[in-house]
Amino acid sequence: MPSHQEERDSIDFQQYWLILKKRWLLIAVVMGSVIGLTGLITFKQKPIYEAQGKLLFNKQNGVSSLTGLSEQIGQLSGLTTLSNPLDTEAEVIRSNAIVQKTIVHFQLKDKTGKPLTIDAFLQQLKLRSIRDTDVMALSYRSTNPYQATAVINFLMADYLENNIRINRASARAAREFLSRQLPNVEKRVVAAEAALRGFKEENNVVALGEEAKIGVERLSELSNHITEAQAALADVKSRSLALQSQLKSNTQQAVALNTLSQSYGVQQVLSEYQKVQDQLTVEHSRFQNEHPTIVNLMSKEQALKEQLKRRVAKTLNSNQIVPEQNLQIGELKQTLTANLVQSDIERLGLGNQIGVLTKKYSLFHARLRDIPRLQQRQQQLERQLQVAGATYEEMLKRLQEVQVVENQNVGNARVVSEALVPKKPISPPLALHLALGGFLGILLAVGTVLMLESVDKSVKTVEEASKLLRYPLLGTIPLYTQKSTESSEQNLELPVLNNLFSPVNAAFEMLVANLGFTVSDKTLKVIVVTSAIPSEGKSYVAANLAVATAQMGRRVLLVDADMRHPRQQQIWKLPNIMGLSNVLVAQTELQTTAQEAVNNVEVLTSGTIPPNPAALLDSQRMASLITEATREYNFVIIDTAPLSIFADAMILGKLADGILLVVRSGVVKSTTATATKTLLEQSQQRVLGMVMNGEIGGSMYGYYFSYYYEKNNSATTGRNKSKLLMK
Repeated sequence: MPSHQEERDSIDFQQYWLILKKRWLLIAVVMGSVIGLTGLITFKQKPIYEAQGKLLFNKQNGVSSLTGLSEQIGQLSGLTTLSNPLDTEAEVIRSNAIVQKTIVHFQLKDKTGKPLTIDAFLQQLKLRSIRDTDVMALSYRSTNPYQATAVINFLMADYLENNIRINRASARAAREFLSRQLPNVEKRVVAAEAALRGFKEENNVVALGEEAKIGVERLSELSNHITEAQAALADVKSRSLALQSQLKSNTQQAVALNTLSQSYGVQQVLSEYQKVQDQLTVEHSRFQNEHPTIVNLMSKEQALKEQLKRRVAKTLNSNQIVPEQNLQIGELKQTLTANLVQSDIERLGLGNQIGVLTKKYSLFHARLRDIPRLQQRQQQLERQLQVAGATYEEMLKRLQEVQVVENQNVGNARVVSEALVPKKPISPPLALHLALGGFLGILLAVGTVLMLESVDKSVKTVEEASKLLRYPLLGTIPLYTQKSTESSEQNLELPVLNNLFSPVNAAFEMLVANLGFTVSDKTLKVIVVTSAIPSEGKSYVAANLAVATAQMGRRVLLVDADMRHPRQQQIWKLPNIMGLSNVLVAQTELQTTAQEAVNNVEVLTSGTIPPNPAALLDSQRMASLITEATREYNFVIIDTAPLSIFADAMILGKLADGILLVVRSGVVKSTTATATKTLLEQSQQRVLGMVMNGEIGGSMYGYYFSYYYEKNNSATTGRNKSKLLMK
């Protein structure tokens, strides 16, 4: 189910539509005026032609593509990521120099005949880049199509000429720069080569990489040799210690003993010395110490002993005292002594070998430790030489290329499409202007209508009427208009009679039903139909209400008590020679004066207009007339004058069962409606309710009536109308 807010929004929208529909004539006039004025202005304007040409831009010009020195010569690219090269070139085309040259060349004038200004020219010139391409479209507008074409072609040609001139100037500047810088770069190359050569000679560098590789391998080999020599030395030392332990002497002593034992002179004296000792021992057994033999042997022993000492000292080259028992050793001891000497020799040899290897290891290790520093320095020098050499070669190559490019006519752009003479003007666009005029006309018309509605203080909606009057809403009568299929002879003021299958008929049927529920203590028989002001359709409502009531089988009397401005005789097309005023002055009777309009409906017209209608209405004769009518008819409807002007309705309201107030949206003012309610409350009138008349649209009756009544119209119209035709 839709929310209350949605329903309210829908009603508001519908109300706006009804307002527009009501003021359609004003809308049509405003729209027609705006569209006509727009068309008149459009046709008075001079036609404007637009010529268009296209330029294709290359990312690099001929110079930069050959030299590669875009920062020196000028590559077609932006300085930042946000800049657009095509926009930059567009600003060059818009530059004062190019634009002023074009203005002077064509002697362009403004409307006053003065030379065209640069700003005015730029207003007619449009430059735009075609999306996803490197193409720029140039267009110029003028009242002269040939002039527009010539301006675009001249502008493109002048830009290309200027572009070539700038590129050649860039190439010349690049050549001059390269010529100045080339000798300095060459000097840097020579200096870098000399520095590298001096470094290699000073540090004995041939190939540091290979040297490092070989040095690592040699260090590994030397380390292995040193380890092996140290192991052998340890083995020799252990053997020497073992031999020394067996000989109970050190190596020096063992060598000395071995030397003495192998000395012939020492051994000869030692042998004679031992023989003398043996003889002395034998002779001691025979003689005393003073015996000459003993003395002689002892002298001989002492002489040999001294000689032996001299022989030992001479052999050993020292005065070392050697015991006699050590002067002669056995074969085993000699062998052990020889082994000890051999071990000592091996130990000395291994020690020397280890020393030599260790020294070599230290030298290689020191060289390897210095290689990274040498490599770093060598790489710096080689890099300097490489950079200087590459720069020199590149600049020499570019100098030769720039010298060639300097003499070429190369630009960043070329003409893709020359401007052609336009055949049709682009302005003024008639269709667009008319469409815009129509749109503005609609806005102005709607704005005017809404402004008038805001100024209009009349009651416009059912909700507003209910809020102001606070009376029950008994019915809403839609506005009735004659359809094209209906006969032009039908009475438009009696749609209930003439068109039984319309929303208006259904609305009056609803009104009749709701009136039956307004009085609960008795049967409703007499009602007064009135309104606040004229033109709200009270007579229209009264006449059709009478027909609707009669269609339900009730006998109805319709009294036209508006003796100031009677309307019922016109609605029913009846004579008004005799009527209510004549009955009230006793000139005639009700039964003879009332005229039957249709079946079950009789109309008592107003009759002769009296000088004081209020006096006649506020008389006993009027009360008697109503009493008589209630006896003869089932329902009495009294049509009276508006409440805000005359007191007729309040006088008759006292005699009737109640008052039915007719309200028409857009007619009665809110202040008048409030004043009317105050009058009714002060006079203590019984108001049955109100009925909204003339509602545009009638959409509240929905699809049911448009389908049901149309479907049954052809089958039942003739039969039902035959019962209601005037007699």
